[in-house]
Amino acid sequence: MRTVAFITQKGGAGKTTLAASVAVAAADAGERVIAFDLDLQASLLRWGERRKDTRARSKVMVEPLEAERLPLIGAIVEGIADAGFTLAIFDTAGNDQHTAALVSETADLSLLPARPTSLDVEVTAATFRSLFLAKRSAAFVLNQCPATPRHARADQAASGLERLGILAPTLASRLDFQDAMAAGLGVTEYACDGKSAQEVEALWAWIRDRLAQSGGETGVSAEQTLTEPV
Repeated sequence: MRTVAFITQKGGAGKTTLAASVAVAAADAGERVIAFDLDLQASLLRWGERRKDTRARSKVMVEPLEAERLPLIGAIVEGIADAGFTLAIFDTAGNDQHTAALVSETADLSLLPARPTSLDVEVTAATFRSLFLAKRSAAFVLNQCPATPRHARADQAASGLERLGILAPTLASRLDFQDAMAAGLGVTEYACDGKSAQEVEALWAWIRDRLAQSGGETGVSAEQTLTEPV
């Protein structure tokens, strides 16, 4: 049983969209996936409800995880492992440090989505710093980048994040993501031959490899040196 959390203190970074599409990509690859929505906006939960009306090829269970149950998150993870699930994905609320801390203590890997803006990089760097100090495994995901290749702003953001820690595969901003969410699908189902689908598949492959390292110990090691953001 492995656990992945999408955490960011900055709204609009696309963590719910990424959580949904990564959950589908993982299910397509043979994982038994459960996704938990910890956000009061319940965007992932509504996506899961829409998904019930589709003919999706892979099953992803979506459940709410209310604030009052958060202290029991360890027992919840044990329970879903006993139920046969192989991957749990947590979609956390923005600007909720308490929830982020509780989830990151349980997650095998925390992914921190950030858009290619100075503000996103600065806020995400602060979240990364707290995870690093707590010796938790974490990586940045540069998301919603301009679709044009070699865009200067995206390159600058990627360079800044790489100097801070580990950077997962980058994803561009395309309408396929929004359209897939509206349809209750992952982008790999909605536009399976598109570039967005390829990027999500690459992200899932990267996550899978990180989780496989050292029996599930992934991302940042305690020996890594944390540098200040530029």
